[in-house]
Amino acid sequence: MLLALNTAETEWKYVGKRLDSRLLAGRPKTGTITITGTIRLTGTIHTTGFTCVLHATDKTREALAPFAFFRITWLGMTQANCRQFITTLTLLWCGMTCTALAQDAVSLTALEQLQQQVNAQEVELATLRQILDGRESAGGQRQSSSRTASEIRLVTDGRAGDDDGIRVEDALAAFREQLDGTVKSGTSASQMKIVGRVHVDYWGYPGSTAGINAIETGDSTITPQDRAGFRRMRFGVRGNVAPNMEYRIEAEFAGGNNSEFRDAWLGFHDMSFLQTVLIGNQKRPYGLAHLNSSRFSLFIERAFVIESFNQDARRLGIASYGISDDLKWNWRYGVYNQRLIQDEGQHINDHLQAEIAGRVANTYLWEDDGRDHAHWAINGTIAHPDGSAPNDGLRDNEARFRHRPEARSVNRWLDTGRIDGADWYRVLGFESLVNFGPLQLCGEYQGLWLNRDAGFGDNVHLMGGYAYAAYFLTDDHMVWSRRAGTLGRMTPNENFFLAPDGEAGGWGAWQVVLRWSYADFSDQDVLGGVGEALTVGINWYWNSNARMQFNYIDGRIADRSVNDSNGLTFTGGDYQIIGARFMIDF
Repeated sequence: MLLALNTAETEWKYVGKRLDSRLLAGRPKTGTITITGTIRLTGTIHTTGFTCVLHATDKTREALAPFAFFRITWLGMTQANCRQFITTLTLLWCGMTCTALAQDAVSLTALEQLQQQVNAQEVELATLRQILDGRESAGGQRQSSSRTASEIRLVTDGRAGDDDGIRVEDALAAFREQLDGTVKSGTSASQMKIVGRVHVDYWGYPGSTAGINAIETGDSTITPQDRAGFRRMRFGVRGNVAPNMEYRIEAEFAGGNNSEFRDAWLGFHDMSFLQTVLIGNQKRPYGLAHLNSSRFSLFIERAFVIESFNQDARRLGIASYGISDDLKWNWRYGVYNQRLIQDEGQHINDHLQAEIAGRVANTYLWEDDGRDHAHWAINGTIAHPDGSAPNDGLRDNEARFRHRPEARSVNRWLDTGRIDGADWYRVLGFESLVNFGPLQLCGEYQGLWLNRDAGFGDNVHLMGGYAYAAYFLTDDHMVWSRRAGTLGRMTPNENFFLAPDGEAGGWGAWQVVLRWSYADFSDQDVLGGVGEALTVGINWYWNSNARMQFNYIDGRIADRSVNDSNGLTFTGGDYQIIGARFMIDF
């Protein structure tokens, strides 16, 4: 193993002889090292630092085998760093060269081999103690970077390496499994994992006509205002409780003091033909674009019809989730309350306003380990709103369908209002997606048919849909989850990074997207408006957990009836919007 120290930066970098090509490809592994096994240490002083050569061998191997090399670099020497590396520094400052070389493993007696293992464990324990001491001493200091040269993120015990029959990747996978974010919860029979995401957005409105101004600001002479801030800032936990239960609680903090919850459910798995059953606040199963997590969505905001018919998606309900043995089919269905309670916590009304919703999906093409895949699904709901509710903020008619301009705005630019006399309504949706290597095509259509009580007017039909095309400019492809029938996490072939010496770097994955969206929410005496938008976007994937998105939207609204503060009436207008998002999830 090669251990090199210079003054370039603060991090440990693991390369390994099987992973050195990945360093050049932009995938260096980071971590710190605990050395065990037979060790020979030499040191030479340089003006910018020093180099230490360490050779380690498995206790069962005969020859000393340099199975990997590591590089350590740091910027600035803190007191904690000095303590942690005091042995090595003392050797260097004194101009000494130390060699501690054990005999070949073949000639070692059983007692000597046992002593060697004990010594190695003592070295590891000493290193961990140094780390703890360093963290305690630095506890009162806030640093601009969370990385320090004393942090251990990778531990190898001298067994990992092809020379010893164990691949480095396998050893790393085992350690990641132990350190995968799970922590012990209040009971020994349960598990808990921390989850979260941060989305930072900017929206600008370079162009809008008077009608759009009236819809957004209430004054046809005042244009929509630019905005920057948090779109999502979520933090939560999920896990399992023995023998067959699970849970998830996730809070949304992007609203500042007006925090809300999102996913909040408990459930059972391995429930015979029901498979998985969840009870609590969860997504209603209609609209692929809504079932796709915002972590993986190709556009910053969802299409008109998807958000309007399933605003914020999650509702209090009981639902079953299933999948076929061959992973070709998946389904979900349940009973939900229509009220959006994530900011209230409960529904209060003599009228339950319940609905039954479901979705059946089929992945009919799966080739080249999923690089080529295709999917179709049908989804829908039957809902019973309270069309005669007083609409006092607590007891409201939930038959209302609205959305912003596929961007963030103050007001909804399409809005039916609460439809008087709404009795029953039905939503039926069709979705299709095909992916061939870097190219993905997708489309959805949803129609809504609403029946009204006698004396409140004619029945109403609303509809809409979208279609998009996405193409990777790099050698990447979208990922599909056959278990959920939704988009999965895309992992770039090359992460975005810049090497410390500037000689190597990676540019991540680049994708261009185009979407056409249409919705017609005006029928009979309901004038919710007709919206149409064309969105062009670029997605830059830095790694599997972080990316940047850019959207340009050209759209128009018609068939709205809006009065502004100047007494003028407008039916719509045209607009142009630009948006950007920086996002990470964990």
